[in-house]
Amino acid sequence: MRFPTLCAAMLMLAAARADAAPAAAPSRMLAASCSGCHGTHGQGGGAMPALAGLPADHLGALLRAFRDGARPSSVMHQLARGYTDEEIAALAAHFAGLPRPAHGAGVRP
Repeated sequence: MRFPTLCAAMLMLAAARADAAPAAAPSRMLAASCSGCHGTHGQGGGAMPALAGLPADHLGALLRAFRDGARPSSVMHQLARGYTDEEIAALAAHFAGLPRPAHGAGVRP
């Protein structure tokens, strides 16, 4: 009788972990598409500005401006066009919660 009880407990634990994991995943999954240009943790580099540690309201406003065509760019307007307001808020909160890079690169006005 002990083995079936242990198996059932392990299955319940695995299911609980599987349910908990997606809660944190959406913003990280969205942010993964930003890593090609802005770095894995939004640290920027080269000509690409850092996003990490910037205020969420500022990042959200920039993304909405790209999406809505109010801020011109070569690529960002195409990428941002696919984001909903909720996804923009999640991305902005994600990058705002990361530490600023030591080199101090930031989003250009």
